[in-house]
Formats: sequence, structure tokens, C-alpha cells
Amino acid sequence: MTAEVADFSGYATKNGLLCADGLTINHGAFKDQDRTRVPLVWQHQHGEVDQVLGHGILENRPDGTYVYGFFNDSPSGRVAKELVVHGDVNALSIFANKLRKAGKNVVHGVIREVSLVLAGANPGARIDTVNLAHGEDGTEMLEAEITTGDSFDLVFGEKYELVHGDAEVDKDDEVTDPKAEAEVEVDSTSDDNTNTDEVIVDPAGTPSTEVPGPTVTDPNPNPDAPQNDPIPGEDPNDNIQHANTEGAVMAEKTIKDVYDAFTEEQKNVVHFMIGEALDEADGDDDNLAQSAVDIYKEGFDMGRNVFQDNATTGGSNTTDTLMHDAFSGDNLVNIISEAKKLGSFRDAFLAHAESTDYGIENIDILFPDARLVNQSPDIIGRRTEWVANVLASTKHSPFSRIKSTAADITADEARAKGYVKGTRKKDEVIKLLKRVTTPGTIYKKQKLDRDDIVDITDLDVVAFLKAEMRLMLDEELARAILIGDGRESDDEDKIDEDHIRPIATDDDMYAHQLTIASNLDAKGVIESIIRARKYYKGTGTPTLYTTDDVLTDLILLEDKVGRPLYATEAELAAKLRVAKIVTVEVMDSAPEIIGILVNLADYTIGADQGGNVSMFDDFDIDFNQYKYLIETRVSGALTKPKSAVVVKRVLGTVVTPNQPSYNSATHVLTIPNIEGVQYSVEGVNVNAGNRTLTESETVEASPKTGYSFPANTITNWDYTFTA
Repeated sequence: MTAEVADFSGYATKNGLLCADGLTINHGAFKDQDRTRVPLVWQHQHGEVDQVLGHGILENRPDGTYVYGFFNDSPSGRVAKELVVHGDVNALSIFANKLRKAGKNVVHGVIREVSLVLAGANPGARIDTVNLAHGEDGTEMLEAEITTGDSFDLVFGEKYELVHGDAEVDKDDEVTDPKAEAEVEVDSTSDDNTNTDEVIVDPAGTPSTEVPGPTVTDPNPNPDAPQNDPIPGEDPNDNIQHANTEGAVMAEKTIKDVYDAFTEEQKNVVHFMIGEALDEADGDDDNLAQSAVDIYKEGFDMGRNVFQDNATTGGSNTTDTLMHDAFSGDNLVNIISEAKKLGSFRDAFLAHAESTDYGIENIDILFPDARLVNQSPDIIGRRTEWVANVLASTKHSPFSRIKSTAADITADEARAKGYVKGTRKKDEVIKLLKRVTTPGTIYKKQKLDRDDIVDITDLDVVAFLKAEMRLMLDEELARAILIGDGRESDDEDKIDEDHIRPIATDDDMYAHQLTIASNLDAKGVIESIIRARKYYKGTGTPTLYTTDDVLTDLILLEDKVGRPLYATEAELAAKLRVAKIVTVEVMDSAPEIIGILVNLADYTIGADQGGNVSMFDDFDIDFNQYKYLIETRVSGALTKPKSAVVVKRVLGTVVTPNQPSYNSATHVLTIPNIEGVQYSVEGVNVNAGNRTLTESETVEASPKTGYSFPANTITNWDYTFTA
């Protein structure tokens, strides 16, 4: 492993240094992870996929754990890389679990991720070449992280370290500071903060509030130290504390250890507080935390336990099973971890209810039925924005039989002539042209059982069906105008091209046909369209109708330094001398057509009265069915000669180029051997095989004569040479 191939390197954590949270990483704590690959994230956030910036390779060193960082080529990865390169961020931090500690010394753990942070807790965790998870505030980011503000924090009153691992931490190693052996209790937070009352439930379930709670020796006897009294105006989150704790003391034990050390009376207090808080919150997560605080302060009657049947009511006591399964050991950690993710202890509790012995089995039966987000189903279909453009742009005639005439005055016989005295003057000859287009019928038919119409109550299925029929009829008519319906000539459903004349296949008299070579690249396509523009004799400035793939090839053109030639579609349209560019998805079915230049004001759609789009419905008594029909009887054709230019490509044999492979260690570039594909390096054709790079190079692929690539195919690749 070398740092040259990494985007950065540095110490993820250093041994023997006192961290901001009071912990020290021992030598060899993460020695088993040498050359382990872990995710690289930002500020220990991994709730969204874009928060993963790349990965790091760990390296165990005598003085710590070193990491080589590699950024992904994603937007967030590139931004993070720029911050590191610029020196804006240079601190690293780790996220670790399965911890084993001896006092405040971490002797073993498993690193799960390395994070870029604004400020780290370990003073040696920094990037040195152009990374346990704990921040500068000392909050440990373990698998089940609880921070101030979560509902469970307010119940327990402190942040606890959670050790979730396969091995248990030895009690002898857990607390080494004598001051850390203070007893844990629930503080009643009385006004004078001098006495505490503990609510106790005796074995018979009889509540009592008369037994004074045990006093706790302050681990910090300094009378000038800050007290735990609530401060008026402060957030309640800051006022609920244990009378006997400071952050360092509580960090010495896990929640599992503290909970297991409770007596049955103390466990009942915790269970009671959570149950009462859930009831008083009444489904409002915002009230849940404050409910727990109020119960904690007021010492409500302990008549019941939310997690077990009350002994006074004759219910069976299932404490052992419920305690063990629901709120002890790893299951407790899982619920708290889930509460952190969901933002609600109640939601996490209910999420685990089905797999335990309490709550309601198959509770989802009680959930309300799902409802439609929209009043009608979303249609999965082609994009149809172009349909409205086509139909609205055409000229409409109140007559279905269209006749167009033209006088050809381009012949020499129609030219004006010079006169020589004494000779006979010749008559002008004008060739007249005429074309008649008759109407045809286009229709769509559907039917529904009346029983289904009555039973479907979530939406108006008839209105939805009629809207779908009109949408598909319009699309079919627009398709027939531009390229034809694509059906074979002997198909009985084909729209007759003598009634609706497709522009793409119209006579050269009306639509000039331009055919380009199969292996012409995007730059050549633009040049061909511009040169063919002289054949356009239509009205005004034409519109280019093409596919999204062809548009992508044209707009991705770059100059020799990698800058785009056309920043917007408007710039490309100006270059092509067209008013605008409209993408037509159905043109993908005719890959030989590059584009159609036409002003549809020169295309006439004719319909007699009654031949316009009409909807009919009928009820079949015999079959109890409603039947629906939408149809139109129209004709359509270009009525102005040379009013369109159709650009087509000779398809030849369609092939797809493969990307050459590159070995960055040996600097060997392998050019693949694909029939019909010619590779070139920096503009010079090369043969298939291996070549050794001595500098950065760009490889391009182009189709040979008689071959073509599919539109929107990647044909060039950059390879960076690193010595």
C-alpha cells in the first residue's frame, strides 16, 4: 500500500493520546484491521447515500491506525476532495463498536467507518499527506447513539455509552476511579435539592412514597462547583440530571450494566415512568419527553407496570421473560438504536412489539387502509409533450379532402428570355403539379363491465379511461404525421399513408431527403444539417424534431480543451438555424431518422363537420357492459413543396464499442478488437492490442465504413498517466 495512489492519507487515530472525551486508545486496539477497507463519510453521517464520500484502507502502525483515503467520483465525493485539497478540512475521526475498555483506556474495538470532521477528539487524527468515533464534544458515536433531546435521554437523564459486542466487559475493568463507584439513583429534583425521595413498589405491588432515598456522596466535593439545580429559562433537557453524576462517571458504565445493577424496585420505577409518559403523551412525540419529566418530578402512584400485568389485579407476572426479551441485554440496545433512527422511543418500541410477548400481535390489522395519493393512477408511458406541439402547430382545414397545386418555375423553359430583333418570341412553359389527399379514420375502443364501475369507488374509472383513450389517439395521429405509425403495410390496423402522409417518407417534391454516411460523427451530423438547410423552402424558420439520444450526442460536443461547444439547447438550435429543438420519443422506433426540419404550418389536417375527434359510449344489456369509442376522420399532408428536410442515416451494421482497459500499475492500455470499430489515440488510428502509456492520453472509437453506433453511445475515454 502506498500513499501515491490514494487521494489523501493520515492517522485515523493515534495511540496514547488523551482525547477530548477523556478516553485513550491503547496500542494495538485495532491491530486486527490492518488493510481493512471501510467507508469514508462526512461528520459520521450515513443516513443518506450521498453522505458516503468513498472508502479508506486502514494500516496498523506502532503509534496508531493510519488510513489511505479514496474519494468517489460523485458530487459529494468531488466536493469533499476539493475541501481536503484546499486544506479547508484536515481532521479525521473513527466510528468503532464492539469496544473493550479498561477504565478510560480502549484496549480493543472494530472500526466501522472513517469520517472527515471539522474538529476531532483525538489530537493526532489528522491528514498528513495531499481520519472509537467521538467528536470534540465527547459524545461517543456507537451503534446505538443517544444524544440530549431524544425521549429516552429525558427518562434516564444522561447520555450513556452503549457497548454492543460479542464479549462482555469485565466488571473489574469497568471502573478504576474510586470516585466512579458512586451509587446510581433517580433524582426527584426537589426545589432545595437537598433530599431525594425514591418511589418503591414492594413485592406485593403496594405503592409507597414514604421511604427516603439513599443519599449520594458528591464525586466532586468542591463547594464552588456548579450544582444540578434547574435554571429558570433553560431547556428542560439540561435540568434532568442524576444528583450523583458527572459526565465522566456515567461514561464508565453501559446502559446494560446500569440496568442489570438495578433492584427490582428501581426497575419498576423505570418501567412505570415510560408507561405513564407514553399514556400522557397521547400519541404526540413532542409531549413524550416532557411527560416523562413531569412523572419523574411528581412521583406518581405506582399502581401498574406497563410491561407486566399488575399483581393486584390477578394478572400473571411475566417479569423475567419481558425484562429479558424487551429491555435487557442486546434487545435493549436494539430498541434504543432504533429510537435514534426513528426519532421516537414510542415508534421504536412498537416496531419491536410483534416479536415479543407484549403488545398486539399482527397490529397492522388495525391500521387504516391505504389510500390513493392521486385521484387516478399514474400512467406509465412515453413522454407526450411533443404531441401537443405537433397537433397545435399544424394548419387545420374544414374540408377533409385536401388538394394542393404548385407551379414549377425552376425549369429553363420558365425563365425570362432575351429578344433578338427579327426573331420569333418563345412562349413560357410552366409545369403545374397537383396532389389530392383523402380522409381516413383513426379510432380507439374500450369496454368496462358495469359491476366493475360500481365497485370501484376510489376513482372515477370512466373518466380515467376516456382520458387515456384521448391521449393515445392524439399520440397516434401525431406519430402518423411525423414518421408514420410503423405498422407493416399489410397490417389491417395500419393508418393508410395515402390519408395521413408521413413527413419522413413523403415525396422528395415536398420533403427533401438527405442521407448521410453511417459512420458520420456528431460534428459531421451538425455540418450536414446546416449544409442541407438550403433545400428548405417552407414558411419561416423550421423546428427540428429529433430523439433525445441524438440531441445528447450533439449537445455533448466539446472543443479540444474539454469545454462544451453548446452550453444550452438554444445555442445548438441557433447553430442549426432552427427555431427550436423538440424531442420525440416515438422516433426511437425509426433509428435511421436523425431529424426532421419542418414548420408544421405547412402541414394541413382536414376534417369535415362531424369528422373531428368524437367520443361515443353505449350499454350492452346482454353482457352488462359499457363500451366506449373515440375516433376521428381526417386527412393530412404537406401542402407546400420543399417545406421539410428529412435527415437520415445509412444504418449499415450496428455495433457497440467497448472501453479499453487500463492497468495503472503497469501503465498498460489494452485496445479491444471489435469488428467494425476503429480506435484512435490522440487522433491517430491504432490497432488492437497492448500499448504502454508514457503520458496521459485520450482514446476515441469510431465506426468503420458500413458500420454505425447506436445514438448516445460513449465513444471517448481519458486515461491519466501517473509516474
